[in-house]
Amino acid sequence: MRILPQSAFGQTVLLIGVLLLINQVVSYLGVAYYFVRPSYQQISGLVADQVNVILTEEIHLRAQDERAKFTAQTDIHFFTPEQAQKAGLESATYYAFISNAVSQRLEMRSEVLIGMLGRPEPNSRQQWMVWVKPSRAPDIWIALPMQGVSSSDFSPLTMFLIVIGVLSVVGGWLFVRRVNRPLKALEAAAMDVSRGHFPKPLEESGTTEMMAVTHAFNRMSQGIKQLEDDRTLMTAGISHDLRTPLTRIRLATEMLPEEQDWVKEGIVHDIEDMNDIIDQFIDYARLDHSEQHEWVNLNHLIEDLVQARHVEENHKIALELADIPETEMRKIAIKRVLDNLVENAFRYGSSAIEISTHFDSKARFITCCVRDFGQGIKDDEIESLFSPFVRGDKARGAAHGSTGSGLGLAITKRIIDMHGGQINIANHPQGGLNVCFTLPVVALAKT
Repeated sequence: MRILPQSAFGQTVLLIGVLLLINQVVSYLGVAYYFVRPSYQQISGLVADQVNVILTEEIHLRAQDERAKFTAQTDIHFFTPEQAQKAGLESATYYAFISNAVSQRLEMRSEVLIGMLGRPEPNSRQQWMVWVKPSRAPDIWIALPMQGVSSSDFSPLTMFLIVIGVLSVVGGWLFVRRVNRPLKALEAAAMDVSRGHFPKPLEESGTTEMMAVTHAFNRMSQGIKQLEDDRTLMTAGISHDLRTPLTRIRLATEMLPEEQDWVKEGIVHDIEDMNDIIDQFIDYARLDHSEQHEWVNLNHLIEDLVQARHVEENHKIALELADIPETEMRKIAIKRVLDNLVENAFRYGSSAIEISTHFDSKARFITCCVRDFGQGIKDDEIESLFSPFVRGDKARGAAHGSTGSGLGLAITKRIIDMHGGQINIANHPQGGLNVCFTLPVVALAKT
């Protein structure tokens, strides 16, 4: 389980929170040491001096009328333990550090509590008292008034610090969120470019560094799009220029005498191979980004492909199709992927192949695998199969009379990348080559 956040947003908020927490603790300790401590020491001294005077003059032992007169003049009250409980002692709070300070000053054990005199009543101003029971007079509670203090004055320091901390963290979160928003937009745009889509230029907002990065990205995206357009135009021009002489050559072969039909067939076969190669160049350079997404069940595309392949008697396809949901995809493009993988399996693998599908409900993606039962391919050559103009294992290709440009798998990978999926090739443990691609079960943005 990962505790620390991995995103810059989460790490920044955590850093701000930790620094504020340290600042709050230091502030709390500083206030407590330099302000609160001297204050309670002063209060303890005053309380001890008043109690000492009362005990020395034995005011608590005088007659009832004299004590009443003393209380009227000083607002200092004397209670028995029973009277003190009814007067508000039961709701008072015991403070050990004040008790220790008073006990040390009086040189006798004393209990000190702070609470209000009388029962709390709504909308009434209660008087806060210091309740003291010295060991020299264990049957008397002395209630000393705290002048100028009411219940509304007791706003704990910790509450102020918590409020300040929360406001600081919320402010930091809003600031980081504002800074992080352009990064999210930049990430989404970069993913679109990686899939062959070219979004509109991003708004250059935020900090100066973020604006500079966004500006550089916009220029890069425009440059890549221009290169794509130039390559498509160049490939179209080359294909047109090549097909014109190929057409003339084909017409010339039709004029050959019948005894040279074997020459004619060889030339026609070579022309068809060259046309196929040119088509692959065009497909690689100009994938159809204008095709709209459709909700399609991948199993239905596989079944249609198998039905079309049944025309060739020597091709056998076994199906292991799981129950999978529909997902949004470019139907024609995915058909091209399936047809390419099946064609490669038959051409380079075996006359019998297997197609399977699987749905991962937790990760929400569909997996499709095309397996042949051929001789497989060397492990060190697998990584290069998706590179343009690479035709895989030379021995495997030569054994089947392979021709072509080596662009089929490169085109397949570009289509899967456009859909936000992945494609992998591996030798099957029981023999043959296994090609699997995944498609996310999400609604992709239309271009």
